Amino acid sequence: MRSTSPYLRPLAFAALAIAVLGVSGCKWFKKGNPDYALSAEARPLEVPPDLNLPNTAGAMKLPPAAGQVSAQAGAVASTTGFNVAGPRDEVFVKIGAALDGTDGVTVANRSQLLGTYDVTYEGSNFLVRAVAVEAGTYVSAIDPRGLPAAGSAPKLIAALKAKLGG
Repeated sequence: MRSTSPYLRPLAFAALAIAVLGVSGCKWFKKGNPDYALSAEARPLEVPPDLNLPNTAGAMKLPPAAGQVSAQAGAVASTTGFNVAGPRDEVFVKIGAALDGTDGVTVANRSQLLGTYDVTYEGSNFLVRAVAVEAGTYVSAIDPRGLPAAGSAPKLIAALKAKLGG
């Protein structure tokens, strides 16, 4: 008979099980994202959410008043805005009457709280806005981005200026 220890067979079995688990066990704990397997230089860059938003610093910037027009905006601002004497709410009502009496003008929406008329004129869409300033009310035409409107806006602003006496 053989003289084998009763513990030798279980020890051999345990050693074999540890070897098999050691070789194949890494697959059980692997993360699901394939980016973790890439080198640090090849991984996609993660940007914090507050750093990838667009800059909105000038989004609500008002156009300069007629006396405060800068040299850069002088040519555009003079054709897209003018001052009218009187409180903003009274001038807003006068603008509405003038727009209603102008041929080719379609007022899509009006907001007295914001002081704006959403206007379509000769194929151009823009806002006619009334803003309270020291000298009364500044009436201007702006595009959806808040910049001075182009296209047929200067023509309509000139007609409003003639009707309102600006």
